[in-house]
Amino acid sequence: MPWAKLRSHAKYNLATSGVAHWKLRDLPVRIEDLEISGSSYYGFEPLQNALAKHCGVAANRIVAATGTSMANYLAMASVLNPGDEVLIELPTYELIVDAALQLGAKIKRFHRAKDFALDVNAVKAALTPETKLIVLSNLHNPSSALTDETTTLEVGNLGPRVMVDEVYLDAAFEQAPPSAAHLGEQFIVTSSLTKVYGLSGLRCGWIVAEQALAEKMWRLNDVFGNIPAHMAELASVIALGELPRILKHQRARLDANRVALWKFLESREDLEVYKPPFGTVVFPRLKKGSVDALCDLLRAKYETTVVPGKYFAMPDHFRIGIGGELEPLEEGLRRLGLALDEL
Repeated sequence: MPWAKLRSHAKYNLATSGVAHWKLRDLPVRIEDLEISGSSYYGFEPLQNALAKHCGVAANRIVAATGTSMANYLAMASVLNPGDEVLIELPTYELIVDAALQLGAKIKRFHRAKDFALDVNAVKAALTPETKLIVLSNLHNPSSALTDETTTLEVGNLGPRVMVDEVYLDAAFEQAPPSAAHLGEQFIVTSSLTKVYGLSGLRCGWIVAEQALAEKMWRLNDVFGNIPAHMAELASVIALGELPRILKHQRARLDANRVALWKFLESREDLEVYKPPFGTVVFPRLKKGSVDALCDLLRAKYETTVVPGKYFAMPDHFRIGIGGELEPLEEGLRRLGLALDEL
């Protein structure tokens, strides 16, 4: 996160994993719709109901959280005690590993397949009688690989609880499987309005869990969140009512940007990449040379950034985000090509 906050910004930013920010002016919000304070203790009822409708579950299974990162932390903290074993996919979002470390968990890893598909046999081989929690993402971060319902359920049938970060799942559009929240009480699902909808400033994240566990998470969040920002809750309710319109807009952006991305990738013999048909990111491998050297050159000379793969424990890869405007993306890709040629 220090790199993301302090080093990722550039004139041509290919490091951002979500779509461009949605503007307040593009939501039907009036000043009279907002208020500074309101009745929000263990959930603001209109927001709980809107999230429940969005997720297709009962409101008593929803835990509101400050973004997906806090949702992931609360989910893991409600299940894990110091010394408990957690099995986490590799590669994954670094803060998931950091959160488990902060909780004092014993971390084991299992590798995704070469195309970043979820391999149930790899999960099974890494499993031990001490495994308390399995952690996945779908769509996978950093590759955008999709895991189908059958495979997710197979992992859920291995015994431990399974946490699935689904913050990118809606970027699979009609190809997205049902949320893992519908596959059984062993699943804990986290998500937010950030990555696919461009509504990160609302910090509208959530967890879906079985009711008793959800109540435990609410009590745990008293230590961290206590009373949420009420104006953000009110604006989130309005935004949730606009998601179909927002998603249509963001899909058009991603479809156009993906054409530019594929054109670039197909011109590069020095990169090896799984090309997902959806999602907001890809994770190419640099066949020869140093990714760190590439990133330094790219930033210093070409005013462009990508995410070094070392932050996903795969230092020969880097992540490209395609959620921004088309013209800056195309120019950023052109500059990436120049840096690769120079390297």
